[in-house]
Amino acid sequence: MSYAMFGERYFATRERLAEVMRGIVGLAAETSTELGDKLPLAEIEKGLGPPFLFVVSGEVNAGKSSLINGLFGRDLCRTNILPETDRVLWYQFGGVSRDVEITPMLEERHRPIGFLRDFNLIDTPGTNSIVQGHQEITAKFLPSADLILFVFPVTNPWGAATWNFISELTPECLQRVVFIIQQADQREAIDISVIQGHMRDLSMKRIGFSPPVFAVSGKMAFEAKRSNPFAEKLMKASGYPELESFISKKVCESPERKAALEGWRAQAATALRTVEDQIERQTHTLNTQGRFLDTIEREIDDIRERFVQRLPRHLTNVAEVFESEAIWASKKLRGKLGVVPSILRLFTGDRTGPTMESVFIERLQSAVEAVAETDGVEVVEVCREHWTELCDRVQDSMGVDLGSSDPLDQTLATAKTRFVQRLGRAARQGIGNLKVRNQLDKDLRRRNLALKSFTFMTLLLTSAGATCGALGVPWAPAIFCGLAALFLAGGSLTAIVTRKSITADFQRRLLDTCGGFASTLRSDYEEALRIVFQDYASSLEAVRTHLAREKLAVEPRLKRWQELFLTLKAIEQDL
Repeated sequence: MSYAMFGERYFATRERLAEVMRGIVGLAAETSTELGDKLPLAEIEKGLGPPFLFVVSGEVNAGKSSLINGLFGRDLCRTNILPETDRVLWYQFGGVSRDVEITPMLEERHRPIGFLRDFNLIDTPGTNSIVQGHQEITAKFLPSADLILFVFPVTNPWGAATWNFISELTPECLQRVVFIIQQADQREAIDISVIQGHMRDLSMKRIGFSPPVFAVSGKMAFEAKRSNPFAEKLMKASGYPELESFISKKVCESPERKAALEGWRAQAATALRTVEDQIERQTHTLNTQGRFLDTIEREIDDIRERFVQRLPRHLTNVAEVFESEAIWASKKLRGKLGVVPSILRLFTGDRTGPTMESVFIERLQSAVEAVAETDGVEVVEVCREHWTELCDRVQDSMGVDLGSSDPLDQTLATAKTRFVQRLGRAARQGIGNLKVRNQLDKDLRRRNLALKSFTFMTLLLTSAGATCGALGVPWAPAIFCGLAALFLAGGSLTAIVTRKSITADFQRRLLDTCGGFASTLRSDYEEALRIVFQDYASSLEAVRTHLAREKLAVEPRLKRWQELFLTLKAIEQDL
């Protein structure tokens, strides 16, 4: 069984209360809560922390030092059959052991012993000591003492010097007096009972009431506490359990001490409620700021939606561009399908279809990008205007400075470039998907096949006429050359007729695909707009980060508040 120090419950409660107070002050600092005078921590800790003061008095060799050593289980005061204490000794806690002489009759003894943090001891030379002036020094400590222990040796508890000193005490000091009969192990229990009775009777005669009387053996208590394991039977025989229980109830659990703790607890509760109110205000502010940020994001979505709603009109512009480019491409094709160029390509290879498709795509892409560039400039300008108005609102509502607009300008410039490039790529891909070139290639192959036949017959007849002329055959060259001229005229007429039909069919097919092209471009236009406004909304990342950081900070603060509240409630139950 281990030994529990007297007053341990009180000190544990007091330390828990001090920890709660320190926690409240720390939480108040984190939440920017102004506590004012609700929790003057320095003053309260000073009030929480002052150690109990025990004054031990009695005749020389009455066993005062042994009593102290037995109380605390430490060899704090030297003991001897000869007087060891020749001045008033004030034992108190210190980081290192040192003795400080205050006056020739008063000496402070600082010791690095834990219990001295909670208990200060005044050890006196003795009421019958020959040392001059010690009683005057002792008397100065009595008004502030929590307990005044008068020690009587069991061999002679009737010493006149001690009883005379007791008789001179004020009524207030007498209320804190306890009589201790030391060396009780040297007498039988019945003798001790008789001695206690006589002391009570004498007390009634000398001071008008009987203080508590305890018979103890400091030597036995000291040995019990120093034993390993703890000597419980020896401790019980020493009489100390009753004395220590009285000290705990009289001093540590006194109504005055409890009232002081309750007062500090009430102050702590008031301060904690103030912190709670601040946390609630901060939480409300964060929720308001979150709704404000949601409003901003909806505004950005609304701006994007306005541009999407204008999309049919913009697609009409795109369709007009497509039609104009289709007419231009038809004219370009008509020029390429001239008689001479067509015949020449029979010998050099015909790439009219791929060339026309490539030229048409390039021109249409450039035209669509020009339209997209105009739209992009307008989108960027609207975003800049919104941002200018937004900076003041964010500053007023959230206290966040969005800073320079240079990063935004760079973000919007990049977003506009990607917007234009995306629509340009969409235009190129859209034409490829329409496959307008397939029918053109078929028409050109049929035309080229017919032109090849006419060209072949023309060259063949011309060669035959030339051969006949070389052989001197009369009329044959003229006949062959005439036939060659007829085939050449037929080929030219075929080229002219097919050029007109192929060009007309090509233009008609292009114009027929105009609606399909605009439809394929719509989804890309909407997606490109979404990305632009997504990039614009990303400029609010500093605001989102600020809000998220503040929300993350509130959660642990609220958890700590709950822990402090529960601890304070537990202390209230203990009190």
